[in-house]
Amino acid sequence: MEKILEIDSVTAGYGDQVVLENVNLAIHEKDFIGIIGPNGGGKTTLLKVIMGVVKPFRGKIRFFTSVEENERRITGYLPQMNNLDRNFPISVTDVVLSGLMSREGFFSLYSGKQKKLAYSILEKMGIYHLRNKPVGELSGGQLQRVYLSRALISSPRLLMLDEPSTFVDTRFETDFYEILRQLNKEMAIIIVSHDVGTITWYVKTIACVNRFLHYHRSNVITQEQLEAYNCPIQLITHGDIPHTVLKKHEKDHD
Repeated sequence: MEKILEIDSVTAGYGDQVVLENVNLAIHEKDFIGIIGPNGGGKTTLLKVIMGVVKPFRGKIRFFTSVEENERRITGYLPQMNNLDRNFPISVTDVVLSGLMSREGFFSLYSGKQKKLAYSILEKMGIYHLRNKPVGELSGGQLQRVYLSRALISSPRLLMLDEPSTFVDTRFETDFYEILRQLNKEMAIIIVSHDVGTITWYVKTIACVNRFLHYHRSNVITQEQLEAYNCPIQLITHGDIPHTVLKKHEKDHD
């Protein structure tokens, strides 16, 4: 598969605090990588480094793009939903179109073609009928679809999701992961999650992030491997689907 980007010996953090150290990872077309690890281990920071929001202290991020791709956003991002303001008076369609903001500018008027694209994505997500509703009136599952549509409108090669299950009702969760499975036929996906038991049914590979990054080229991971990776997550099997709980950290690396 063609390489989309490469993280080369990246160390990053905030101020004088190192959160990620000597991280190496290559992301290829149609990868589906689950990012796991403890709170404060650097999972969200890794996404921010890829997006350019956090600049590395050392190391580089290399994007492999064509001239045409340089005209659009290579990455799409779905942030943690509990960090979003649902009270802001904006419609569903305007939220989706805001995914083009970096290209068009904050105060640009969107073309009819761009609005049709937004409507098309909303229709695929099953929420076209909500296109004129204020986002504050939506359920958690509906809002998740809206922000996923926003991440997709720029046709990214890499979709990144940060704890997407934190604001999704149980009824929608299975549908959401099936949507991701279909999207993975067209783009690479990175998903940050504590729910190892759920994501291992969908991801292809796993990376454990706890200051350092350990890449596991499979979606099957054992407790022994987690301990070897210094990834303090305990796997518990219950029925057909494994669930997860977090161990007490013996040492805080951050």
